Amino acid sequence: MKSKNFSVLGLDKFIHQSLYDKKDGYYMSSNPFGKKGDFITSPNISIFFSEILAVWIVSFWETLKKPKKFNLIEIGAGNGEMINTILKTLKNFPSAEKACRIFILEKSPYLKKMQKKKIKNKNVVWINNLNKLKSSPCIFLANEFFDALPIKQFVKKKNLWFERKIKIYKGRNPEFIDIKVSIKKIEKLVGINVSKNQNFLEISKDMIDIFKLISKKIRKYNGGLLIIDYGYSDIKMKNTLRGIKRHKIVNFISNYKKCDITHSLSFEFLKKIGLLNKLKVSGMTSQGSFLKKMGILERAEIVSKNLSFMEKSNIYYRLNKLVDKKFMGEVFKVLLLTNKKINFKLGFETD
Repeated sequence: MKSKNFSVLGLDKFIHQSLYDKKDGYYMSSNPFGKKGDFITSPNISIFFSEILAVWIVSFWETLKKPKKFNLIEIGAGNGEMINTILKTLKNFPSAEKACRIFILEKSPYLKKMQKKKIKNKNVVWINNLNKLKSSPCIFLANEFFDALPIKQFVKKKNLWFERKIKIYKGRNPEFIDIKVSIKKIEKLVGINVSKNQNFLEISKDMIDIFKLISKKIRKYNGGLLIIDYGYSDIKMKNTLRGIKRHKIVNFISNYKKCDITHSLSFEFLKKIGLLNKLKVSGMTSQGSFLKKMGILERAEIVSKNLSFMEKSNIYYRLNKLVDKKFMGEVFKVLLLTNKKINFKLGFETD
C-alpha cells in the first residue's frame, strides 16, 4: 500500500530490513555481542554451557549407534564462541571427534568473518543452505536463533483478524497500523488451525520454512534438532516483540537498524510445527533444569576445587546467570525434536 505521503510495510519485512539489510542491517554490519554490545548469550556467560552441550552431543551420537560420520550443524553461530568450545571439548572424545563433520549456517557476512577469526579448525565448513549437508545423521543446534527471525503479528478484534503492519511517513516517525486479513489464508500458509482459542498470533514464515528443511534432513538421515531460546510454554500466544539495545528494551521502530529485534518463542507452537513436519517431541524443559540434569553444577565443582575464592565466586556468579529462575534458568526453554525412531531423553528426564 502506497500513497504520496506514506507507504505500508509488512512487520516481517520491516524487521528483515532492519536486521538483515545487506548494506547496513543490524546483524550485517556490527558486533552485537558482549558487555560492549547489546546483549550477552549463554556461551559468552560461561564456558560450561558449551562444554555441557558437547557432552550431550556425544551422548546423542552414541544413541545413534556411533555412526562413522555425523553432521553437527549450528544454525546462526553468533560470534563463534559456542561451536569453538564444543570443538575443543570434543577432543576429550576422540571417536566422536573423528566422526563429527561441523557445518555453520550463517547469514551475516560480518559474523561469518568473526567466526572464522575465532575458529581455527579445518573441519568446519560454512554453508549458505542445508542442501550442502552430507548424507549422514544430523544434529542441529539452534541457540538463540529462532527469536531473531522476522515475524508477522495478527490480532483478533470483534471476531475479525487483522495483520499488524508499519505505516511509514515522509518526515515523521513510522507507526503501527492494523489491516483486515483472512485468517484462513494465514492458516493455509502455516499448515495448521493456528487461530483456535487465540486472540493474538506471532508467526515467522522464515521459521516455518527452515523447519521444513531441517525436518526433511532429520527424517531422511536420522538425528534431531535442539532449540535453546527465550520462550514461554503457555498455550495462548502473546505480543512479545521488542527491541534490545545496550542490554535494555527499546522502541525498535525509532531504533531502525540500530538495535536487535527479538521475540519470545511460543514453544507450544514450535512443538506443533515439529509434529506437522513428522518429527517426535523428545523433550522440553527449562534451561536451568536441562543444564543441572546434564551435570553443570558438578562440573563447576570439579573445576573450582583448587581455585581462589575470587575465581570460585566468578564461576558461580556466571553459573547462577544460566540456571537461576531469576535470570536465564526459567526464561530460556530447551526443546528436542528428533527422528521418530529415536528414544533419547538426556537432559529432559522427569524427576
